[in-house]
Amino acid sequence: MSNRTYQNWQDLSAKLETPSLAWIDGPVAALTGATRSTVDPATGLVLAEVAECDADDADRAVAAGRRAFEAGHWSRVHPRERAAVLTRWADLVVENLDQLALLDCRDAGKRIVDTASIDVPGSAAILRWYAESLDKVYGEVAPTGPGDLAVVTREPLGVVAAVVPWNYPLEMAVWKLAPALAAGNSVVLKPAEDSPLSALRLAALAAEAGLPEGVLSVVPGSGPVVGAALGRHQDVDAVTFTGSTAVGRLFQTYAGESNMKQVWLEAGGKSAVVVLDDVHDLDAVADGVAAGIFTNSGQVCSATSRLVVQQGVAEELIGRVVERAAAIVVGDPLDPATQMGPLVSERQAQRVLALMERGAAEAGEAYGGGVVDGAPTTCFVRPQVLAGVAPDASIAQTEVFGPVLTVHTVGSEDEAVAVANGTPYALAAGLWTDDLRRAHRVSRRLRAGTVSVNCVDALDVSTPFGGFGHSGYGRDLSLHALDKFTGLKTTWFHHG
Repeated sequence: MSNRTYQNWQDLSAKLETPSLAWIDGPVAALTGATRSTVDPATGLVLAEVAECDADDADRAVAAGRRAFEAGHWSRVHPRERAAVLTRWADLVVENLDQLALLDCRDAGKRIVDTASIDVPGSAAILRWYAESLDKVYGEVAPTGPGDLAVVTREPLGVVAAVVPWNYPLEMAVWKLAPALAAGNSVVLKPAEDSPLSALRLAALAAEAGLPEGVLSVVPGSGPVVGAALGRHQDVDAVTFTGSTAVGRLFQTYAGESNMKQVWLEAGGKSAVVVLDDVHDLDAVADGVAAGIFTNSGQVCSATSRLVVQQGVAEELIGRVVERAAAIVVGDPLDPATQMGPLVSERQAQRVLALMERGAAEAGEAYGGGVVDGAPTTCFVRPQVLAGVAPDASIAQTEVFGPVLTVHTVGSEDEAVAVANGTPYALAAGLWTDDLRRAHRVSRRLRAGTVSVNCVDALDVSTPFGGFGHSGYGRDLSLHALDKFTGLKTTWFHHG
């Protein structure tokens, strides 16, 4: 893969097969026959006419999941049997790497070098990790008197609805599917309207790996229709959601209006990276700051979109970050030389461009921004750095989900922490310092689910990912993710 050229990827893309049917006990059209166009943001061309499901299709998928769960062909088999299927599924993901990488590249505008080297291999690794964890998660024996035995076991919940975003279509799906299925649940997955293709292909690979019918359904459709139907469904036992804070609130409401199902939210972010004045390698810091906000065109929930920097190094660091932003090559995501691809859709691009304009008006100095000259679509947007922004300015409080960095210069460590913690979000944070004592002291004071010290957006399947406040609750990844998809059951034996 690493030796493939732009022409190689173009040739493979020309032969790309795109799935279009929903997956409910196999590939099916929407009951109404309706479809929705999914569009390549880099070209504006329609990739496929995908089944546009509705509430009746959601009912069909939930019913299939319930039948499968009650039948026990997945929910009650030995954990090693589930592990074998998950492992085979991971193997098939790797075997189909080119197709899956191209689907996310073309469907969501993601760089092919990222989807092929990070997203697809990473998804396979997560499937394998949860497969390998299944015979290492134990129940408990509670302390009792001599005539009693109390055991505590983890039980699958039943039918889980997973609603995922468009910025990492394959990986976000696997983040939910791997632990939920490993625990023995059935899952109904609703992919994002803008990027459903890799999820549909993933379902076919799951069936090929041996996942029983009905255990996994993929129901493409709009959030207000399919997402709401799943959120309100009386026979869905839990919803796991990654997306905006506003939609996360809706799922809490849906649960209250229906069966009080569990709702696990990974919502928005407005993460800060704090740079203290003892750092010496400002080139490394500038590289990290740029990567933290401009990776995936800024379409990352944990993107460090606010730079909080102490005065002693502020002027020099800001200059270096601006230079790096200006030098980023924005172009065709199929080209390995591209450093930043398009935003996911024209709609998202227009939203980001409007926020860039507002942010420039609120900043002391604005660098970059706007549509790339001569680009084939308006989805190609230049990175923007906004210096001299007040911490309470709207651009510093609003999740842009695009390549916009606000800069806040502070005088002291205390002020840096106050500014970094000064939004309702608390998903992630970054910290750069050469002083180990300051690293421990300041990282402890930063309110965030993950704090990356002298690195960028630290992440691994072995560590939990999630936040606090308006960023939601619950955790993806690690063994803690199993907590979302299992319930603790006490069985008490009296034998005295």
